[in-house]
Amino acid sequence: MSADISTTAPPTAASGDPTLRVDSLWKIFGTGADKVIGSDDAGLSRKDLQAKTGCVMAVKDVSFEVAPGEVFVVMGLSGSGKSTLVRLLTRLIEPTAGTVSINGHEVTAANEAELRELRRKQVAMVFQNFGLLPHRTVRDNVAFGLEVRGVAKPERRSRAQEMVDLVGLSGYELSYPDQLSGGMQQRVGLARALAGDPEILLFDEPFSALDPLIRRDMQNEVIRLHHEVRKTMVFITHDLAEALKLGDRILIMRDGEIVQIGTPDEVVARPADDYVKDFVSDVPKSHVLTLRWVARPMREGERTDGPVLQADLVVRDAARQVLGIDGAARVFDGENFLGVVDDDDILRVVVAEEGARS
Repeated sequence: MSADISTTAPPTAASGDPTLRVDSLWKIFGTGADKVIGSDDAGLSRKDLQAKTGCVMAVKDVSFEVAPGEVFVVMGLSGSGKSTLVRLLTRLIEPTAGTVSINGHEVTAANEAELRELRRKQVAMVFQNFGLLPHRTVRDNVAFGLEVRGVAKPERRSRAQEMVDLVGLSGYELSYPDQLSGGMQQRVGLARALAGDPEILLFDEPFSALDPLIRRDMQNEVIRLHHEVRKTMVFITHDLAEALKLGDRILIMRDGEIVQIGTPDEVVARPADDYVKDFVSDVPKSHVLTLRWVARPMREGERTDGPVLQADLVVRDAARQVLGIDGAARVFDGENFLGVVDDDDILRVVVAEEGARS
């Protein structure tokens, strides 16, 4: 696993009505799938259900909300149901039961015309397979969705050029896909998804086929773009380091079910079970844990003339301000005093991290 997880993800979106709401979503493949829900068979393991009924449980009673402007990461191993889940959100796969709502409009009740409008204007997807049209230039690939929507040629080309510039491909607008590297092709895919100004971007393991260095660059690109355009994003990955780097919150799946939902520091500090604990065992905790998890009560007579730090500061970054000072630093959550940290508290995290690696 890559240890490059230190890039700060964008802050969690402000509270309010969710952009995306998923309630009790199920997807079961097979004859009589709808009869499984509510029966004793629904409690069977995936293997036992298939042996008994011939049905395959892909997504089981999944519920979550995504706030406006949030980067929400869904992660799990192969077969966990994460890619099926992202396709259920726009009914590329029809759910067996449950509801999906975008900005209060129920996707699962939409007719075909409403679904087309949703997919054209409100939601865009970025896949691992770039899906670029080989006979079209970069700019025309980016403009393709606008062309389908009937946008006039001058307007769509102008918009496409803006997106080409935004994703760092200025000068390549007249190139063809086969003249570009994998990372550059994925940038074209990002530009195409952004061209229609969707409210939600859905990413289905878009970087898993890229070389590690290019993958890291593309992760940083997503973070940069999110800061600039503030789109709500749902990102599917099997890689924990990627999830920790990108996500405001992370949903971890296993066998179609939710195991845990939390911020990166919550998942690392308080894994829900042994499955998640194993996942995070190799994570460099000083890169992820915030002072919220390290702050302690002030001891009697303890000096607190160190710096004032915020609770969401990552331990590794706090170390630069705490190590070597006399006394302890005070930790606040906004205006609320949480406790203090000193160099021993910081080193305790680092030493535990080194011990876990050895």
